[in-house]
Amino acid sequence: MQRRVFLKSGALALVTMGLSPSFLERTVMGMSLPKAAKGKTLICLFQRGAADALNVVVPFGEKAYYSARPQLAVAAPTRGAATAGAIDLDGFFGLHPSLAPFKPLYDRGLLVPVHAVGSPSATRSHFDAQDYMESATPDRKGTRDGWLNRYLATQGTCEANCDAHASPFRAVSMTQQTPRILDGAAPVVAMNSLEEFSIRSAGGDSEKRLEALYRTGKADLVHGSGSDMFEAMKMLRSANPLQYRPVAGANYPRSPFGQRLQQIAQLIKSNVGLEVAFADVGGWDTHVNQGGAQGQLANRLGDFAQSVAALVTDLGDRMDDVVILTMSEFGRTVRQNGTGGTDHGHAGAMFVLGGNLSSKQKVLGKWPGLEREQLYEGRDLALTTDFRAVFSEVTAKHLGGKSLDRVFPDYGAREADWLGLLPRA
Repeated sequence: MQRRVFLKSGALALVTMGLSPSFLERTVMGMSLPKAAKGKTLICLFQRGAADALNVVVPFGEKAYYSARPQLAVAAPTRGAATAGAIDLDGFFGLHPSLAPFKPLYDRGLLVPVHAVGSPSATRSHFDAQDYMESATPDRKGTRDGWLNRYLATQGTCEANCDAHASPFRAVSMTQQTPRILDGAAPVVAMNSLEEFSIRSAGGDSEKRLEALYRTGKADLVHGSGSDMFEAMKMLRSANPLQYRPVAGANYPRSPFGQRLQQIAQLIKSNVGLEVAFADVGGWDTHVNQGGAQGQLANRLGDFAQSVAALVTDLGDRMDDVVILTMSEFGRTVRQNGTGGTDHGHAGAMFVLGGNLSSKQKVLGKWPGLEREQLYEGRDLALTTDFRAVFSEVTAKHLGGKSLDRVFPDYGAREADWLGLLPRA
């Protein structure tokens, strides 16, 4: 039997294996399964590679934007224009035309952009910047766990016993391995897809081998987490999410990202107790041939927006209990480079989506300007909102997190920095 079930820093990652249902039934017989509770859910979506914030949320009211990007700038909104321009939000900012599925969400008060937001770290390293954002400890490389896992570990029963009374699907990452943001003591399920988290009868002696491993608790395969594995399997089977069909005309792209978001919707609507979900998507490192209203970035944004909009549509009224938070490790240079792209920058942009947002039809964050003297180190969009202000407000107001000083060490609950995204929990 291949070693395909493994535990990584407290997170259960399971892929398809040969296992007969009869063994599962014997294993879980008499087991007290946790009840799936309907509650709040936070979905974090990471755009890996540093998305270009200035072409995502376009400052078309800023003259310096156009002088810095003669080929890459997205045109200002103009009725009847031959080429697509930005989608006007407030007379100064607009969405990239490929983000058209976001405009109805913005108009309905379900989506809020946050501009000039990011890490106070000066690093332009993808690896370091992603690590700092996922650990929520900028410039501290010694942090072992991610901020979402710290929330899970300090909230409720998990503080005393991370396995007690919690759904095995409390935290799910739709990734092959546990991401940094969910690494830590609290248990997390990581999987590529629901299809891989399934039980198939393969015959032979695989059942006996796995049963023997479960009985002896071999650390290299199940690491004492066999009961969690089978508990999760039974709960998922009883919910039967593989028979799920999107509703309300939600049309998910067939891309890997689109399908992962559809499966997050499946888990939420299956009532398996999902509290935190994570997915990521790469392809945002546009050093060459980035394009403006069309091209490489536009294609990536189109899939991203269609996937997220389908998720919101599919969840319907459940969005009252859901917040979707998008992030990228940093932004990109204000000026285009010599190869039709942009290089590693500083501040970026986020989107916050939910059915219970306080701020509606506005772009949040203090705009620093794009004149040379206003730029960070003379080249980048300056930071005016620490990403931890957004993370901590969502954690406190949406999830009801209490121990913010432990979830966000060296930052804590600096409420004066919060943007007023959400009402009090």
